[in-house]
Amino acid sequence: MKKTPWLAHPWLSALLAVSWLLLQHTLAPVHLLSAALMGLVVPRLLHPLLPPAPAIHMLPALRLALVVLVDIVTSNITVAKLVLGPMSRPQPAWVRVPLQLQHPTAISLLASIITTTPGTVSASIDEERHYILVHALDCSDPLQMAADIQQRYERPLMIIFGEANDNSQGDKA
Repeated sequence: MKKTPWLAHPWLSALLAVSWLLLQHTLAPVHLLSAALMGLVVPRLLHPLLPPAPAIHMLPALRLALVVLVDIVTSNITVAKLVLGPMSRPQPAWVRVPLQLQHPTAISLLASIITTTPGTVSASIDEERHYILVHALDCSDPLQMAADIQQRYERPLMIIFGEANDNSQGDKA
């Protein structure tokens, strides 16, 4: 029988511990201890039910996180102007974004990033035809929007999950 490492899912451990502390609204020693115990014990108990943690590249992940944060802020401003503008005429559109990503977690993250960015919602992932269907609140050029999503989010996710290397990409996200 193979021995299970205590930190087989370090991100899950950290997420559980931080979530517990946020729910408690305190950094009292008893809550720090219980957060640490939860972060260690729960993932270990769930280990047989969880898939292996994917290996990710941290520097590209941090770069993508910054890009997403900037896009969320700028999209919030754009959507606010569009919605609150007296003469605004949004051009809603359905956009098919072809996927090069293969990793299921990376595809789920792409869908989450799209939905988290105001003004866009990932409506479905077609696994057979390998595209993601996105609804945009305002889109005058669907092909350009698909290219932007691929460039800003999908390519960095390919690097993060090891589906591409940094040298295959001429520009950075």
